Amino acid sequence: MIKSICTVLAVSALLVGAALFERIYIADALSAFSEEAHTLYEKTEAGSAVGADAEAVRTAWEARKEKLHIWLPHNDVNRVDDALSEAVRLIAEQEYALALPKLEVVLHLAATLPSAYRPSLANIF
Repeated sequence: MIKSICTVLAVSALLVGAALFERIYIADALSAFSEEAHTLYEKTEAGSAVGADAEAVRTAWEARKEKLHIWLPHNDVNRVDDALSEAVRLIAEQEYALALPKLEVVLHLAATLPSAYRPSLANIF
């Protein structure tokens, strides 16, 4: 009986620890990416963004994406990929007015994805 209780407590502690790690990791990764995307948005809004700026943000996303695939569903990662890829192409073509909505989608996803996976009543039920 004591072994069973200890085992249940140990497994519960591991699950809580993993959930906290996941929450912190996703929030940190997407927060850093959001800052980079926001800088690109500001440059695009000012009309001073170049293709290399957009490629740098995409390269940073690609590095984070490999690790985020562990924690986030493939569809959510693909939505960021799609919007960011379109924005990169539009910035390279200097179509800033068309790139801004795509970057707004990227910023919105980066802001809302961490809360979508937090343990809360809305996400459980």
